[in-house]
Amino acid sequence: MPSVVLGITGGIAAYKAPELVRLFKKAGIEVICVPTAEALEFVTPLTLRTLSENPVYTDLFFESKNPAEKITHIGLAQNCDLIVIAPATANIIGKIACGIADDLLTTVVMASDKKVMIVPAMNTKMWENPIVASNVEKLKKLGYIFCGPVKGRLACGDSGVGHIEDTAEIFSRAAELLKKKK
Repeated sequence: MPSVVLGITGGIAAYKAPELVRLFKKAGIEVICVPTAEALEFVTPLTLRTLSENPVYTDLFFESKNPAEKITHIGLAQNCDLIVIAPATANIIGKIACGIADDLLTTVVMASDKKVMIVPAMNTKMWENPIVASNVEKLKKLGYIFCGPVKGRLACGDSGVGHIEDTAEIFSRAAELLKKKK
């Protein structure tokens, strides 16, 4: 069974993560959710655990009850087929672009040799910020895959590019990457 680590970051678009989990599960793809502390302001571990039927990893220092289990971020990085970060904030994009690994999600990304699909969601001005644009270009050159953002109505009331891609499209792109891996 293919396995996806679903990283969820702290933007309002995090409310889409449970639907993405459902799409993966319906397709027979195992989902391991790794929300950041900020993501937990928008979606609960109980929701993610119920839909994924797996533990939700929220802490860099998670201690397994199984002494044979690998260090959490190493195990997650090695035992997945794909990492999807949806939504991905400007913050997480910047941290990954600079090699910062200061939480569970960023340490999983840094410890992995698997494909990483980043699904940005943020205010248009943030998306168009030259620093964010530079970070995105850097990551693309390094082989990171981007899905979106698209034009739409944003949480702040503005309309423009920065809206998270549709969950069906995110799922479709991830499923295609999993097929290529096989």
